Amino acid sequence: MLFAWCCIAPIFGQDALQRQIRTIAAEAQGKVSVACSLPGTSVNCDLNPRNHPPMQSVFKLPLAITAFHMVESGQFSLDQPIRFLATDRILPTTYSPLQDKYPQAEVDIPLRELLQAAVTLSDNAATEIILRILGGPAVVDKYIRKIGVKGFHLQDNEATLDRDVAAQYRNWFEPAAAVQLLLKLNRTSPLTAQHNRLLLGWLRDSPGGPNRIKGQLPPGTIVMHKTGTSGVKNGLAHATNDIGLVTLPSGSNLAIAIFVTDSTADQATRESVISRIASAAYQAVVKTGK
Repeated sequence: MLFAWCCIAPIFGQDALQRQIRTIAAEAQGKVSVACSLPGTSVNCDLNPRNHPPMQSVFKLPLAITAFHMVESGQFSLDQPIRFLATDRILPTTYSPLQDKYPQAEVDIPLRELLQAAVTLSDNAATEIILRILGGPAVVDKYIRKIGVKGFHLQDNEATLDRDVAAQYRNWFEPAAAVQLLLKLNRTSPLTAQHNRLLLGWLRDSPGGPNRIKGQLPPGTIVMHKTGTSGVKNGLAHATNDIGLVTLPSGSNLAIAIFVTDSTADQATRESVISRIASAAYQAVVKTGK
């Protein structure tokens, strides 16, 4: 059953906005979890914000934040060459432009390129390399908790996620927690200003998910986002996700996280649900002049 979490701040027409979101969400024929926040306001488009949806590649944003932290603590440098080992490959196949380029591996790649590939292109082999050098999923999980974000859990690497469909349900992100992390990047980042700008630029430049959060926003709207997508098995799409910061006409950034879980709808419908929810939240805020 889908339900709204709290209905406050009539200035944003919360009742109407949340009814609209619930109506859109029903078309996904699955579970939809949403959270959003605009600093300085009480805008609320939450729908099951404390659910534990499988995040898929959304976890590559927390991974990159953890990697930047370790660079800043002196454990690595962005220009440091990192060996792409044959054991880092995900076989027989995975989405990885890096692995396609170097099918036998055993080459050195600067950490900066690995991070950009993981964040911008969602490259799975690049992600696997980064996880290995950081010390594994538990290191990322611990650091995200350390910076005050509760409601994130990562315990598996890309190789496990690739071969075990059930594993994705052990790796989840509460929408409210995803929004909390986005707000940190927007206003109180744990990273240096230089690294934060670099990371946000990669999120902005990502070609992934053009029909998700971006899909029905005004042309030219800046969206700094990270998608996550599972495979489809027996007509069931386990995860179709997008989280991001949407730049409003005022220059403020709306943080929003939308997860569609265990949906029997086709891809176009799932992505339409995400884009329409994002548009509804965007329009609700813009109408107030915020």
